[in-house]
Amino acid sequence: MDCDLMTSIPEWIIEYPETNAVFDELGLDTSCAGKSLQYVCHHCGLSPQAVLSRLQQVIDHREGND
Repeated sequence: MDCDLMTSIPEWIIEYPETNAVFDELGLDTSCAGKSLQYVCHHCGLSPQAVLSRLQQVIDHREGND
């Protein structure tokens, strides 16, 4: 699965469990009622693109260590 800004936070965590730490760090609700990452970021005043970049860094780091 390729997660993007239209993917919900729970789907991100299912596909990439290591992203849960990023959501916790940013104070994002991980249940979010199935709302997209983009929606949740806008609602919380965060840049969706910046959050997406941070998530990709965490995923790339994990994949580099596998």
